Amino acid sequence: MREVLSEILLTEVKDPRLSGVVISAVELSGDLKLARAFFSVFGDEERERQATDGLTQARGFLRRESARRMRMHNPPDIEFKRDKGFERADRIARVLDQIHEAGARAEETGPRDPGAGVREDQTRDSQMTEGEGHDAGDGDE
Repeated sequence: MREVLSEILLTEVKDPRLSGVVISAVELSGDLKLARAFFSVFGDEERERQATDGLTQARGFLRRESARRMRMHNPPDIEFKRDKGFERADRIARVLDQIHEAGARAEETGPRDPGAGVREDQTRDSQMTEGEGHDAGDGDE
């Protein structure tokens, strides 16, 4: 059903609000009476609103045309939901890029203080000699 809806949007629908809209997944209810189609579109909130309005208006046509192509007598009602997965992935990629850039800038500024970022207990542990607060592990218990 996802493929059929995507093809219809690409080839049959002339509404400019639906250009660039991608159907990423379709979930069918157990009784096959409802199809929840997840869509994604790049742009701001206004672009998302336009796409949602366009899909809502084209719902009847999309339902009839998909039923005809899939040879279904009783096609499911279609509900459209925004798929935010692509946005989340894009946001994570941007954050990772920022972290990488910050690390590269830190390397360019020169060496850090050797003790910077080391906890006090790590410094104390590394200064202990064998037998000072550590079990020597020689089996004499």
